[in-house]
Amino acid sequence: MISLRFVPLAVIVGAVGTTFAATRPVRPEPAAIASSIGVTLDTATFAGGCFWSMERPFDHTTGVVSTTVGYTGGTKANPTYDDVGTRTTGHAESVEVHFDPAKVSYDKLLYIYWHNIDPVTSEAQFCDHGNEYRTAIFYHNDAQRQAAESSKQELDKSGLFKSPIVTQIAAATTFWKAEDYHQHYADKNPMAYKLYRLGCGRDARLTQLWGSSAEPNVPPL
Repeated sequence: MISLRFVPLAVIVGAVGTTFAATRPVRPEPAAIASSIGVTLDTATFAGGCFWSMERPFDHTTGVVSTTVGYTGGTKANPTYDDVGTRTTGHAESVEVHFDPAKVSYDKLLYIYWHNIDPVTSEAQFCDHGNEYRTAIFYHNDAQRQAAESSKQELDKSGLFKSPIVTQIAAATTFWKAEDYHQHYADKNPMAYKLYRLGCGRDARLTQLWGSSAEPNVPPL
């Protein structure tokens, strides 16, 4: 796995000796949340490179009840971060989004997804390279499949990009939750994450691709 993700951590340790993580309460499981508020939740699953970055726009979207980062799309059961980094599991770093369809539509989530990724680069996103960083939409039902395919076709026909969109659209399989330290990493470790994001060139590339519509629902750190 080729990634600059942990380089900023070393920079911070060398510069100030430590990092400071914000205290964040333990989040209840989606089923418990749905039961407590009396709604039926839907699930969406997206891969867009570094899952630290892909979690934030959904986590800060009205109607999204919870987000979880993990691994999916591959064959190995119970994979670890190190396993996925070998590029032998077939898994992609992904985010599972549990949302209230009465408050936010799947089409809206697709819009947020597309505008937070580079859809024309294969097997990589920004500074992170390898098949675990590929872009993919994992649909949970036929309606999601149709919506994903339609949105991809519309973007391909828009003339916005010089290259074809390479984002995979595939049926959702088992989603394996990532290690606890990856969950909501950016919000818990803003200093380390900000340096990673800057060094990775994510914002610059997204602006190049999408212009003023880049990165909806990404709050400042």
